[in-house]
Amino acid sequence: MLLTRQSVELLAPVGTWEVLEAAITAGADAVYLGGKRFNMRLHRTDTNFDDKKLTQAITYAHARNVRLYVTVNNLISEREIPGVRDYLKFLNEIQPDALIVQDLAILELAREINLTVPLHASVMMNTHNEHTIKALMDYGITRVVTNRELTLSQLSLLRERTGVELEYFIHGDMCAAHSGQCFHSGVVFGQSSNRGRCLKPCRWPYQLVDTLTGQAVAAKDPGPYKLALKDMCMYTALPQLIQSGVCSFKIEGRMRTADFVSRIVRLYRKALDRYIADPNGYTFDVTDWQELYEYRSRDFSTCYALGNPGASSIGYTGEREPRFFSQAVKEAGVTGSAAVLVPNTGSDNPSLRQRPALAVRVADLASLTSAFANGADIAYIGGEAFAPGKPWSLEDIKTAVKLADDQQAQVIVTTPRITMEREAGELEQLFAGLETLKPHGLMVSNSGMLRLAKQTSGLSIQTDFSFNLFNHLTAAWLKDNGASKATISLEATYEQITELAKHSSLPLEMIIHGAIEAMVLDHCIPSAIMAGTASHPCQDLCSNRHYSLLDSAGERHDIKIDQYCRNHILFAKDLCLLPHLAALMQAGIVNYRIEGQHYSPELVGIITAAYRAELDKLAAGDTYVFDKTIIDRIAGPRQLGIGAFRYRVSR
Repeated sequence: MLLTRQSVELLAPVGTWEVLEAAITAGADAVYLGGKRFNMRLHRTDTNFDDKKLTQAITYAHARNVRLYVTVNNLISEREIPGVRDYLKFLNEIQPDALIVQDLAILELAREINLTVPLHASVMMNTHNEHTIKALMDYGITRVVTNRELTLSQLSLLRERTGVELEYFIHGDMCAAHSGQCFHSGVVFGQSSNRGRCLKPCRWPYQLVDTLTGQAVAAKDPGPYKLALKDMCMYTALPQLIQSGVCSFKIEGRMRTADFVSRIVRLYRKALDRYIADPNGYTFDVTDWQELYEYRSRDFSTCYALGNPGASSIGYTGEREPRFFSQAVKEAGVTGSAAVLVPNTGSDNPSLRQRPALAVRVADLASLTSAFANGADIAYIGGEAFAPGKPWSLEDIKTAVKLADDQQAQVIVTTPRITMEREAGELEQLFAGLETLKPHGLMVSNSGMLRLAKQTSGLSIQTDFSFNLFNHLTAAWLKDNGASKATISLEATYEQITELAKHSSLPLEMIIHGAIEAMVLDHCIPSAIMAGTASHPCQDLCSNRHYSLLDSAGERHDIKIDQYCRNHILFAKDLCLLPHLAALMQAGIVNYRIEGQHYSPELVGIITAAYRAELDKLAAGDTYVFDKTIIDRIAGPRQLGIGAFRYRVSR
């Protein structure tokens, strides 16, 4: 391609008017900023723009031929929908150059109000395959801020296959976990990383321990900050980035000072202009690089842009960490949580007059058999297989379907949460193979796999918790795109679940028990820690040993490693909402799920039987009193907790 100044957009973050002026003066082609509501930077009251300032900022930027994008990029709860609708109407009047969005509900609202402002998909949409991009393009998305774990070669492929504009972070604070798939802050603190209030548990100090013995593992890393990702810096790799086809180079930092933002914009502007003017003669400026490095916040890494960086991307010592947002705390346990006593005889709620459906996610055929024998109506199989377990083969699925048919039950095949090119290709072939095996449905984990499943399979499709379902408009989007059932967000509290259930046009499923994942990472924690500075070494450490992260509150977070070498970090306590079943049924929930893939077949049976018995008692219509002694009988390898039910609302 022939390069011009218009080939690449340098996109700067803005939190205040002073930063707006500084970024534009320094040479930004575009800026992005948020209003006082509905965006991913809500920690501070001194940043973001009120409605009057938003209008003025657009006028100011446009007078200087600079584009301005407004972030409307957090998840929306049910009660916030009227406010979001009004806000979008206001933004449509003042006409920024685009809105950066996360919640699928915005796509529904955009059609409802005939929004004319272009839409860009936030990095929080966790877009990592061509099918997701095409699904979003069907709804008017013109640009995608891609998943941070994608390499430049993968970006080139996505650009070639879809033609969409790609935006990529080139500098600043990065998340260790896949964006939109981290629930740690939301569940533990009620401050959701998906709703703009992350308290960064990834930057806590941890110790790597042996899961079985609890003993510390010999480590070669220089400090305790096992997940503290260094800042992204692509200054030394700008030629590769430009030639990849990325059109917008995004700098992170909407809470940064004017001086900090101005310096970064100025130095990248100079380098980009010099490369575009003379690509063959370009070398990066050592003096400018030294200035960038001298005024860095954290140390630098190219993160995943040039391949998985392994241990080299982690700031283990924490010495350059500018701020710690929180400290580790104990997760909320079941003990002390008020059991709900609900006299449900004669209730008008129709959900109390039908037998609740109980589903169990299982890891193998033995657990599937145990679940069905103890009252499960549905078994979820497939998706991630965690070491030392093996993925489900077509023959395994065939056997599972036969077992389900014999029990007059159902088997639903699931997909991995992260589906890049390899996983998407494998799933396309799997979906074709399932046509002859005829399981009772599919459960998909992102909008790309929903689109692929709808196009290639005749099976009933439902959606997993990874869609972050918080409101009825997102449910409507899922239904319009082929879903027959949807799973509620792990971060939703009882109050938020009740509001959602009242308005959803799609049947909803609630996860009520099991080992829940706080984060999912492409970074292999044990390999990086035990091998030192080597780049992403695979020593097959997960084949015969299990590892956990021990935080400063004494909570142990088990690490589960799947067949793609992704690390899934569990909460210290397994979810247990058994005492709250009566309240959930009163709220209208009739589909319940146990996440049993990390349990033995015996424990799967015990837990399934306990929930089946309680649900049946509630459905019988008699006055219900919960027996607290049941909790002790279903205890597993980790303590039990109530997750987000600790809070009235997830903020």
